[in-house]
Amino acid sequence: MEGTVALITGASRGIGKATAFALWRAGYRIVICCKNSRDALFAFADDLNALRPDSVLAVMADITDRAQVEAMFDKAEAAFGPVELLVNNAAVAGQKLFTDLTDEDWDNVFNVSVKGMFYCCRRAAPSMIRNHKGNIINLSSMWGQVGASCEVHYSAAKGAVIAFTKALAQELGPSGIRVNCVAPGVIATEMNAALGEETMEMLKDETPLGIIGTPEDVAESIVFLASDKAAFITGQVLAPNGGMVV
Repeated sequence: MEGTVALITGASRGIGKATAFALWRAGYRIVICCKNSRDALFAFADDLNALRPDSVLAVMADITDRAQVEAMFDKAEAAFGPVELLVNNAAVAGQKLFTDLTDEDWDNVFNVSVKGMFYCCRRAAPSMIRNHKGNIINLSSMWGQVGASCEVHYSAAKGAVIAFTKALAQELGPSGIRVNCVAPGVIATEMNAALGEETMEMLKDETPLGIIGTPEDVAESIVFLASDKAAFITGQVLAPNGGMVV
């Protein structure tokens, strides 16, 4: 999609970074953002801009803050024009017994995965509707499909992402905008590394394909849904999970 403008949240590492690189390699101009990892984000942008000048814009933004989301889109539009592909990847996770969950735990997960997604979609949608063109891809999780013990807050938030995706696809479809969801399984990311080697090995054994997925596996699913090859797909959940949830 040569020249198409894509905005990817949570793009300094893991799935977000792999997705940004895959889209950049496919010819997109990309806007990448994160909240905390400024050095990593801007170094990534510098590396790609050195290879293809003026193809990447890095923006620091807390997507749970509506004003920062507005400012991020303003910068994207000033640099590249309207965002035509939005990838809502930013998320936080955590494992706790339900009875130990605090209000802060609950709000933190929902603010990033759900409120942040809402703010970004609401800001992106008007220009997509005006242009009768656009694509939104939201990142959920297999735990949003089936639920996970000791991750009630995370599972609930990721389930909300799926419901949001399906409803928004119905509403924006008549305007030519596709809205889909990707629900990864166990992926080798820094977030999952915190689970420990023993747990990761156990999850690997529980995955029918017998392997742990990579950020690139998820990125390729996103690139597919963003492409014209998926022109008749909207409101769906694509699940690169090695068969762990079927």
